[in-house]
Amino acid sequence: MVKLHFLGAYRNFGLLIVRLGIGLSFVLHGSPKMFGGPPVWKDIGTAMRTVGIDFAPTFWGFMAAFAEFGGGIMVLLGFYFRPAVLLMAITMAVALNMHLSKGDPFSVYSHAMELGIVFVSLLFVGPGRFSIDGE
Repeated sequence: MVKLHFLGAYRNFGLLIVRLGIGLSFVLHGSPKMFGGPPVWKDIGTAMRTVGIDFAPTFWGFMAAFAEFGGGIMVLLGFYFRPAVLLMAITMAVALNMHLSKGDPFSVYSHAMELGIVFVSLLFVGPGRFSIDGE
């Protein structure tokens, strides 16, 4: 059996790879939402109905877009990392709930579920040494 324990010495580099990949992905995923303006925000914000909040959908949609786009930038940099991944995890939880309430298949809701798990995990792990936060 191949022993790969030596890779543990590079865990901060591994966290950097995760941060850059997930962060860039969310900047790209969130930018059309962020810059889509109030009509897009309102449409996104209606997902809050699935958790019993049906007021101010434009505000909630903006917050989701900001969590994805702004959170992606913050994850990339490792700046205010834990608050950013917490907001992103909450956004993924609402997205997951919306998909489940619509009866979407696993292939549709798995993206939100998997990334929610990643964000909750990163909340505990932190950004690593190669970050602005420098943890």
